[in-house]
Amino acid sequence: MLHSTHACTAHAARRRQRQAHRQRGFTLIEIMVVIAILGILAALIVPKIMSRPDEARRVAAKQDIGTVMQALNLYRLDNGRYPSQDQGLRALVEKPTVDPVPNNWKDGGYLERLPNDPWGNAYQYLNPGVHGAIDVFSYGADGKAGGENNDADIGSWQ
Repeated sequence: MLHSTHACTAHAARRRQRQAHRQRGFTLIEIMVVIAILGILAALIVPKIMSRPDEARRVAAKQDIGTVMQALNLYRLDNGRYPSQDQGLRALVEKPTVDPVPNNWKDGGYLERLPNDPWGNAYQYLNPGVHGAIDVFSYGADGKAGGENNDADIGSWQ
C-alpha cells in the first residue's frame, strides 16, 4: 500500500510539472514569428489605407466643383451670362454690385456659402476659362498651379 501511494504521489508531481510547463507561455521564437507576420501584413495594408484620405479629398473637391458649376449654370440661365472675373464666385452668394450687375439675380443666392477646397483653400474661377467657357478648379494639396498626384490641380474640365 505504501508503494502505491508513493507511485500516485510521483505521478501527480509529474502531471503538475507538465501543466506548469504548458502554462509557461510563448517562447521567444514564437513571439518573433508573430511579430514578423504582423510586420509583413502592415507593410502590405498600411500604404493602401494611408492613400485613402488623399483620395477622399480629391473626390470631395470634384463634387464641390460640380456643385459650383451647377450654381454657375443656374446663374447664367437667370442672367444671360456667367459672373465676370471681377465678380468671381462671390456672385453666387451675394448679388454683385460691379458691372455687369445681374438683372434677374435670385434672392437667397445660388449657393448658401462658398465652400473651400478640402485643403482649406478657396476654389479658383476663370472667365473666360482656359478649358471651357468658364473654369472652376482647386490647386490641390500644395495650393500651387500644376503638380502631380495629390498636388495636381482638380478642375471642372476633368
